[in-house]
Amino acid sequence: MALRRAPAATRPATDTGAAHGAAIASLAQRDFAGAELREKLLAQGFEAEIAQSVVGALYQQGLLNDERYAQHYVAYHAGRGQGPIRIASDLRRRGLPEALIEAALATGPDWGALARQVRRAKFGTQVPHNWAQKARQARFLQYRGFSSDHIQAATGADLDTGPTDP
Repeated sequence: MALRRAPAATRPATDTGAAHGAAIASLAQRDFAGAELREKLLAQGFEAEIAQSVVGALYQQGLLNDERYAQHYVAYHAGRGQGPIRIASDLRRRGLPEALIEAALATGPDWGALARQVRRAKFGTQVPHNWAQKARQARFLQYRGFSSDHIQAATGADLDTGPTDP
């Protein structure tokens, strides 16, 4: 028999048990950063103090861990071919502190090798020969969130000096 939650309109915004249940239900679907889960509870109509106390309790119970979340996020999105700049931006938007973001990115893959792999998967093994091809591939890698150093290593393009072809 499936458990049914009461609609948000019938739950009191000050009910800690309901807020805890809503947080657990959200965590059962996917992992969350603490700030992200707090915002989700606020959006569901729970008071700020209740949401904060529930998130604090989940940290105490070990059900919520921002460091673990950041490491999993980096591993998953790097596996999808995203670079460190884009991943860091996403993690900042989710409310993670800069120190955790930097630590998670440092434990991530070799970003230069990943940029080369992503470039090869999209454009093939042939290295770009003219500036137009290099620029196109560089824009693609930049969109994916790679730094100029990673892009240069992947394409062989020196993006600071401009075109060198006649």
